[in-house]
Amino acid sequence: MRIRSLPLTAAMLACAPVAHAQDSRLDALEHRLAAQDQRIAELEALVTAQSELLRQVTSPATPTRPAPTSTAPHTLAPPLAAVPPPSAAVQVRGLDVGGDMRVRQEWNRVNGRDRSRTAVRARLRATYTVGDSIAVGTQIVTGDPDDPNSTDVALGNFADDFPVALDQAWIRYRSGGLTAYAGKFPQIIQRTDMLWDSDVSPQGVAVTYTAPLGQAKLDARGIWFVIDEAAVARDSDMLGGQLAFAAPVSDQVKVGLTGSYYHYRLGSAAGADAGDFRGNLLASGRYLSDFHLVEGIGSIGWTGSARWPVTLTADFVRNVGAAVPGDTAFNLELAAGRTASPGDVRIAYNFSEVEVDAVLAAFSHDNIDLSTNYRLHGLGLSYVPASKLQVDLLWYHYRPLDRAYAGALPSSDWLDRIRLAFTVTL
Repeated sequence: MRIRSLPLTAAMLACAPVAHAQDSRLDALEHRLAAQDQRIAELEALVTAQSELLRQVTSPATPTRPAPTSTAPHTLAPPLAAVPPPSAAVQVRGLDVGGDMRVRQEWNRVNGRDRSRTAVRARLRATYTVGDSIAVGTQIVTGDPDDPNSTDVALGNFADDFPVALDQAWIRYRSGGLTAYAGKFPQIIQRTDMLWDSDVSPQGVAVTYTAPLGQAKLDARGIWFVIDEAAVARDSDMLGGQLAFAAPVSDQVKVGLTGSYYHYRLGSAAGADAGDFRGNLLASGRYLSDFHLVEGIGSIGWTGSARWPVTLTADFVRNVGAAVPGDTAFNLELAAGRTASPGDVRIAYNFSEVEVDAVLAAFSHDNIDLSTNYRLHGLGLSYVPASKLQVDLLWYHYRPLDRAYAGALPSSDWLDRIRLAFTVTL
């Protein structure tokens, strides 16, 4: 019996190492599965924490900065450093960015000679609201930095790059009906192109105050315009004030009356160039006349048709500081229509006569070659074919007013300028 059991015992001893090895592999596999389960749990906890952080950052109730005062066409959204995904970007609140681009073709007939040119204008502006009352703003424009009343650049010069300049840089304060500017800022006054070109950005300090009077409104405006600073001579500047009253006569008729006074003190002209002296009379390299301008603007508007409102505007200026009889200017304009929505059309006709020293030519319009001493018929047609796009067709028919100041232009000949412009607003 003992001899027969030896083979069985030997077989059992031979199988023992194999069973022990299988148990060791099972234990290692169990340990590995346990480690993987722990790693998965850690990853799930990390994903949950990141999702909660992302929800807190992008939640609309989290930011404490005030909402922007107006909606900008374009906003900047810098990414947060703590959250890499692009969806976690936060918009810069209080920042408004806008501008426009215009391409214009022009045809001229002067002294029997035809001339055409293409001009481009680009403007980019930004306003950042710092708090409830304070804002800062800038504007970058194309054009000659030495020409304050034009931002156009003529195509030519073998495709040279366009000059670009900082046209505005200002601080604005608002509280109730009071608004104040300091720096180089947008125009704050009611105006026509006869006296103030739309491209001119005054520099210095300006204040406006609006007082509602029932259905009527009274605006008061004041400006100190720094024109030229001199190290030895007296600086050149302008002090101006304006009162504007507007009131409805009926449900469909509204009238407005504006009175202004601009007192120029042109002690220094060191920063002036030929474009600043254009049209006005000179003596020994300086202005012959003083410029103390009294202006009155009257308007009457009819709004019986939403698509075709009608406005009649009259602008009269007299320079009480002129050294010559040519001290008076006036402009009449009749306009019908609007340019607010796609499909809108506006038609305007104006007639003006401006004597040689009635306005300061440095800041008046540049629509025609003559800045003063002209008689002008103007006809304009505007059309809005699509949102943010406007097409303008303008015709200027003009000639010198006084042959004594006509220069090389024959005073009896009528000159023509036609402009076709396409403007896109950003």
